[in-house]
Amino acid sequence: MGGQEATSGPDPVAAIYHRALPHVYGYLLSRCGSVSLAEDLTADTFLAAVAATRQTRKPGEGVPEVTVAWLVGVARHKLADHWRRSGREERTAAVAGQPAQAYDDPWDEWLDTQAAYAALRCLNAHQRAALTLRYLDGLPVAEVAAHLGRSLTATETLLVRARAALRRVYQDARQDSEHEEEGHGR
Repeated sequence: MGGQEATSGPDPVAAIYHRALPHVYGYLLSRCGSVSLAEDLTADTFLAAVAATRQTRKPGEGVPEVTVAWLVGVARHKLADHWRRSGREERTAAVAGQPAQAYDDPWDEWLDTQAAYAALRCLNAHQRAALTLRYLDGLPVAEVAAHLGRSLTATETLLVRARAALRRVYQDARQDSEHEEEGHGR
């Protein structure tokens, strides 16, 4: 059969798609802050899930159980892959002397949460990934290290530096907006 297993029932990803889509998309959007990126990563997540369920397996090995939680786990990996890829692109751009592309988010002025996301986007890809995995996903430092392919000590150092950088960027943005408000109030 061309390297694919025949399935007797419906496609397990198709069966859960409509129920899982809002969870997967919401998970990604809340962590990346970009509608278009969340849409791309959601599509990548479902494509990876279809590929995983159709993959030829060893005898006795079944198709993975497709649940919302499993799909969100796949989405987490796709997001971590994106952060790693973005980090490589930023480093390449820096070496080439070109500025890295800024992230576009139309809601930078929304609430303090939006200001925090805006500040998060100003950090480099490794810092964003570490903070996202640790504080938004709630992973222990050891799992963050595994996702990022770093040692535990290097990840702890990265988290300390990322928190300090986020605090700096966030406070600078707050001060800038307060100065703008003072200037418009006169």
